[in-house]
Order: sequence, then C-alpha cells, then structure tokens
Amino acid sequence: MVIDIHSHLPRTTVAPSAPVAFTAPARPDTAPEDVHSLDRFVQAMQAVDRAIVFNVASPPAAVEAPEWFMGPARQINDEIAAFVREHAPRFIGFLSVHPADPACLDEIERAVFDLGLRGIKLGPNYQHFDPLSAEAFRVYRRAEELRLPILLHQGTSPDQFAELDYAHPRHIDRVAIAFPKLRMVLAHMAHPWQIDCIAVIRKHPHVYADVSALFYRPWSHYNCMRLATEWGVLHKLLFGSDCPAAATPTETMVRMRQVNGILAGTALPPVPEEAIEEIIHRNSLALLGLE
Repeated sequence: MVIDIHSHLPRTTVAPSAPVAFTAPARPDTAPEDVHSLDRFVQAMQAVDRAIVFNVASPPAAVEAPEWFMGPARQINDEIAAFVREHAPRFIGFLSVHPADPACLDEIERAVFDLGLRGIKLGPNYQHFDPLSAEAFRVYRRAEELRLPILLHQGTSPDQFAELDYAHPRHIDRVAIAFPKLRMVLAHMAHPWQIDCIAVIRKHPHVYADVSALFYRPWSHYNCMRLATEWGVLHKLLFGSDCPAAATPTETMVRMRQVNGILAGTALPPVPEEAIEEIIHRNSLALLGLE
C-alpha cells in the first residue's frame, strides 16, 4: 500500500497559470507538471492507495499569499470535506485554522464533528503566525485532546513574504516537549534544515517528517537521506508528494528510487534501497493514529 500524506486540493476545475508561476522556483531541475485542476489532480492521485488532502487557512487580515492553496478557514474546510465525501475512501481530509482567529477552536470542533475531518494542516510561514505563540499553543492543546495529527509546513518557500524563522524545525522541539502525545509531521524534512529536522524527529516518539519536495535537488536529496540513515531516523520518514504544487506521487516515487544515481564513480556510501521502499510503502496512517 502507498499512502501520500501531503497533497493540496486544487480550488478550481480549470488549471490556472498562477500556481505554475509560483511553484516554478521550487523545481530547478525541470518545469513542474500542471495538475492544478481537479480532474488532473484526481487522475494523478490514482497512483496511491490513500492520500491526505488539505489546504491552508488564510490569516484574518489581508496579506500577500499564494491564494491557490489558501482561503478562509470555513470555506477551505467545507471544500475539503465535500471532496473527501465525493472521493471516499481514497482521501482523508485535514482541516486548517488560523491560530489568531478568535473562533479557531470552534472551527476545529465543527470541522471534526460536523465535517469529519481528521487532522490539521498549518503553515506558520504562509499564515504569518509564531509557532510558539500562546494562540498556536491553544491549537496544539486541542489537537492533542482530540488526537488530531498536525502536519506543518517546514523549511523554505519561494514566497517573499513567508517568514523563514516561523518554519524552522527547531521550534517544534518545544512544541513536542509541551505536548508529548501530539502526533506531528514536519513537511519536506524542513529543507534546507534537514539535519535540524532529523534532530527533532529523533528525540520525539510522535514527531515524523515527510519526504515531499526533496528530490528536485539531487545532491541535497542524497545528503538528507544519508543523514537520516546515519542518525537512525529512516523509520520516521513518511511518503508525501506535495501534489499538485510541483510534483505528482508517481514522479516522487520514481525520483526517490534514483537517489543514489549521482554516486557513479565515487566512493560515497549509498542510501539503502530497501529503506526507500519502506518509506514509499510505510503505513503512515497507523503511525498518525488514523486507522
């Protein structure tokens, strides 16, 4: 079984040009495949058995943001729930809220008990909130109480206004200490801070990282997977594609299996091929308490 834990629901039936322009900087290797329409997205996701799908709640105040994957929390959550109902059981929906919204805890309750959404997606840099703020901690606390896993965007972004420090994985160490039963996933292994991400997931039993958006830079991809090998955290890595942002699940699987392709003619140690297969076929839903 292949489970993609990181996908964004397209918010249009017609693929717009803006997402491609936004995601192009993320793909120095090639132009991303355009699967931003609903039909193309659904077709691309046929490559996996199950998938977690979400979008990101906009900040309460208007700011610069890539709107194709953001919107008001209530609207975003309604869209996700409707899509999941239509395409059950392949997709599992995650809700999103903004911690600065006074009604965010009420929206969590509505999204879980009325809409049936089963986890939370947060992007502190895109949403412009401090992940260590009191507002954020009330969201973590309620998530832990309701046993909702949280997937956080971590690492860099091509968006000029997305604050890098808000997406640095070192902050999640303090979150995990405060909420030791809360299951969390650090997206993209927090690239380019993969070693910091490894340090965090290594010490916290319920904190994982996903491997989405890593293969675009082959040397960086190889290095982070070797670091994960040497630090003994390969079992904490979960498969994700970040579809449709800049890759499909199929391309992600193909390129993960090519991680050692740059080693020809060198004495560098390979990433264990069996470990790559274990990541691709890992039962992430069980680890996140979703089974």
